[in-house]
Amino acid sequence: MNKAESQAMDLGKDNITRLFFKLFFPTLFGLLSMAAVTAINGAFVGHGIGSDGLGAVNITVPLWMVFSGFGLMFGAGCSVVSSSMLASSEPEKARFHVAVAFSFATLITVSVSILVIFFPAPTARLFGASDHLLPLVRDYLIFVMPCFVFQMWSAIGLFIIRLDGAPKIAMWCNIITAIMTLGGDWLMIYVFKRGLSGVALSTSIAIITGGMIAAVYILFYARQLKFNLKAILEKNLKEVVKSIVYQCRIGSSSLLGELMLAILAFIGNYVFMLYLGDNGVGAFGIACYYTPFIFMIANAVIQSAQPIISYNHFAHNLDRVHKIRRMLFATALAAGVFLTLVFLLLPEILVRFFVGNSDPAAPIAIDGFPYFAVGILFFIFNVCIVGYFQSLELMKPALTLMFLRGFLLLIPAFILLPKLIGISGIWLAMPLSETLTFIVGIILFSKAQRTNT
Repeated sequence: MNKAESQAMDLGKDNITRLFFKLFFPTLFGLLSMAAVTAINGAFVGHGIGSDGLGAVNITVPLWMVFSGFGLMFGAGCSVVSSSMLASSEPEKARFHVAVAFSFATLITVSVSILVIFFPAPTARLFGASDHLLPLVRDYLIFVMPCFVFQMWSAIGLFIIRLDGAPKIAMWCNIITAIMTLGGDWLMIYVFKRGLSGVALSTSIAIITGGMIAAVYILFYARQLKFNLKAILEKNLKEVVKSIVYQCRIGSSSLLGELMLAILAFIGNYVFMLYLGDNGVGAFGIACYYTPFIFMIANAVIQSAQPIISYNHFAHNLDRVHKIRRMLFATALAAGVFLTLVFLLLPEILVRFFVGNSDPAAPIAIDGFPYFAVGILFFIFNVCIVGYFQSLELMKPALTLMFLRGFLLLIPAFILLPKLIGISGIWLAMPLSETLTFIVGIILFSKAQRTNT
């Protein structure tokens, strides 16, 4: 890594605006590269394989989201805990928490991946695959599952790399993965004619590469937060379990955020299948390809602010916390308004990027996107509000918001709205859930501000 880069970042003293954007732009470019690869990968699948390919990949989205959620949970939890240790001048304790996060997440991921590899068809059925889509989903799972442990390393590693003062390393980790995915998918679909199983294989190779880059940095090049297995071995089991619970508690809202997206895809697939069949699932799959793009932008905003907020909160620099908070929500507002306008004004362009004019899924998606767009601004604000609470270890309001948007509001909205107002109600389920969650979030945020002032 660039040693000067890590030494130039002082979370407790540098100018807030300069510090935020020094973290934000590499984080944004890195995460957007992954969002872009998701979208372009979907375009390759849609045009090269068809809406059945999109539907099959979309069936597996909940699984991706669950693994990603565990990565974000340990990444965010470890980042906040390590920030507090660094702010207290206890780097050895910070390194211990890093080692625990990587080791435990690896154990969980390997165990689940082996089960799915041995039972791909039951897993596909569990996530809603129809008889028509089952072969595609089964083959996709077999080839893609080996990469999930590396995805976990990358998800956790990027938090730690940024906290360690090397946001550009984190950015390139994502960009290299994105470039390899795009090149590999194009070759598999259009040159080697390997179909969806080829897409899964190229995706695995790219994610494995990105995970290895993150792992090598943490193992050998980290300035303060280098992985050290000895740090675990020197502790007793009680201390290790305590660290796991502590990190899970802090990062649990991030896991619930990904589970919310998984539920969005899982319940949405079932409801679209019920009302519109495989073409409906294909149309919803297009929206689900764009959802990570929105989520990545929201994550870029909060992940850039989070280490600054956490460090200064634990160092009792409250004025700096107030400044970064204002910047956080101003950036979220700008991003939310821009994306909402894009989805409202350009639904045909967004849909045609994935499927041709003659694809039966296209008109369903074009009609639905303006409804879907209504919730984007609130979606981004909710991610940032939850992340802000998380940074201060205010887990009760963070978890309250995540349970609302992921379980208590989203599922009933998916079930009831189509019955009340028709097909448009399926598309409006997410916007309604996010809007109501935002209202509750504002109330909880105001209450927290009064308590802390």
